[in-house]
Amino acid sequence: MRKIKLIVAYDGTNYCGWQYQPNGITIEEVLNRHLSELLKEEIKVVGASRTDSGVHALGNVAVFCTKARMPADKISFALNTRLPEDIRIQDSCEVPEEFHPRFADTVKTYEYRILNRRFPDPTRRLYSYFYYYPLDVERMREAAAYLVGEHDFKSFCTHKPEVENTVRTVYSLDIEKEGDMICIRIRGNGFLYNMVRIIAGTLIRVGGGSIEPGDISEILEARDRRRAAETARPEGLTLVKIEYV
Repeated sequence: MRKIKLIVAYDGTNYCGWQYQPNGITIEEVLNRHLSELLKEEIKVVGASRTDSGVHALGNVAVFCTKARMPADKISFALNTRLPEDIRIQDSCEVPEEFHPRFADTVKTYEYRILNRRFPDPTRRLYSYFYYYPLDVERMREAAAYLVGEHDFKSFCTHKPEVENTVRTVYSLDIEKEGDMICIRIRGNGFLYNMVRIIAGTLIRVGGGSIEPGDISEILEARDRRRAAETARPEGLTLVKIEYV
């Protein structure tokens, strides 16, 4: 058996997230089906990040085991001829048998895009969150600084019973504005369920003036999900890349 790693990019608009579920089509389901047809054996991929419904990716990682003899670097080309246009493999290579995409040490980078203007732009509606009220980017940057470093992010995640440790390290959290598009770029050693979208929703409230930048420190210390703002919509979020360290 060989273990193959894929770098997967996708537009998540038409999918119910990464992980297989009975109520809708998922990225995992599509990859499994087309890989099985290509390699003439049952394939089940394991993904590094189980993105939610509507969330996009430029560099998610998946692995699978196979007996097929097809060269690893050719699998990406062959698979792309079968996949729908909104999913594309960016690279494929062989990795050691012990490699696991979720349990290895990683640095993940996400971007959350906010279209901040008077009226929506239909050409950008699938890849950004439209927000009508003016946002103060400087206030958002001031608030973001409190989130950098190692913290307990319990206030910034949706509770999952199986997750006991809610401490994570954010290496950088940058906010840039170009024209009417605000981009929140966050880089860390791992993220809790909905963590990036809750951070984005809270920073939007800061930019709009309903939360003060200094309140972020108190929200962190509270370790109470009710203290942070609502979870921002999924279409603004993209998993940019996963680095294995």
